[in-house]
Amino acid sequence: MPWYDIFWNYEDPDGNVAHISENGLTPEEVDSILMDPEETGISRTSGRPIAVGCLPDGRYICVVYEVIDEHALYPVTAFEIRR
Repeated sequence: MPWYDIFWNYEDPDGNVAHISENGLTPEEVDSILMDPEETGISRTSGRPIAVGCLPDGRYICVVYEVIDEHALYPVTAFEIRR
């Protein structure tokens, strides 16, 4: 499903941009996974939807997000998965 709006809260020091940067990721990297995931599913820990994919540099990333509506989402967190 194509997402047209991915919401990032750049100004909030406790927001999603700060959280993913703690995990060594940028909004652009996370956007790339959300727009073209290799796999999707549901997080076992939070029950939220997830998108999984590989970045051009070879890192395999999991993105946990909340659906806002049929074309918008809010990334909650993202992190590298060791394969």
